[in-house]
Amino acid sequence: MSHVLGLAIESLVAVLLMLTIGYCWLLNKRLQRLKADEHSLKATIAELITATEIAERAIGGLKHAVRDVNENLGNQLDAATQMSALLRNQLAEGDNVVRRLSKIAQAARPADPAPASAPAPVAAPAVAAPRLSAARAVAAAAEAFTERRRAGGLAA
Repeated sequence: MSHVLGLAIESLVAVLLMLTIGYCWLLNKRLQRLKADEHSLKATIAELITATEIAERAIGGLKHAVRDVNENLGNQLDAATQMSALLRNQLAEGDNVVRRLSKIAQAARPADPAPASAPAPVAAPAVAAPRLSAARAVAAAAEAFTERRRAGGLAA
């Protein structure tokens, strides 16, 4: 009986050792996969660090570009504001000149030369004489101004 009990215990220990060896072999395979994953993870982390550094440099360049564009845009806005003010002043001066020329044109326009012997039509509808356009009125005023100037007198 002691031999059977000893043989059973030895067989049980042998089976447990076989299970332990199989489990160790399984753990060894898992550890090898883990180390392989660790190497790929390290490579991925290195690539990520490189990409982060490149992104940081690009962001720095973009900040510099934004600063330059902001300064340039500010200068252009200032120049545009000054040009707008200058154009506004020139338009006001141009309006004044046109007003003065139109006054000269109105003063130089002869009175309606209607013949004294011709009777006025009574039954005809009243048709107004065609009005001169603003550009023609200015041109006529300029011509009248130059004719007065040539005659030796002052125009205005």
